[in-house]
Amino acid sequence: MLKKWSEISSLDEWRENWEASGEHPVVIFKHSTACPVSAEALREYEQYISKISDTEVKYLLVKVIESRPISNQIAEDCQVKHESPQALVIKNKQVTWSASHWKITESSLKQAIDG
Repeated sequence: MLKKWSEISSLDEWRENWEASGEHPVVIFKHSTACPVSAEALREYEQYISKISDTEVKYLLVKVIESRPISNQIAEDCQVKHESPQALVIKNKQVTWSASHWKITESSLKQAIDG
């Protein structure tokens, strides 16, 4: 499968994407590499992304264990309590949708992003 998301590995990358949410929607998936629930949610995220053709939306992933400072900054900037796994849709520096754990499904992502 062609990967259509990119991993954030620095605070600068997060800040760039946070600012860019004013130009296009940003979807971020907060992933725990040690959690089977997160692995299943990531599968749902990738399944959704594999079926889209919209290039207006930027799809991102942050590994919460390996990149704790970034994960914490996302929680602070978005004013959404950290959970993992967690998916956030951000437009104009505002979270328009968020879900965690088993609520992250291909269909919930489709509804949140496509309307």
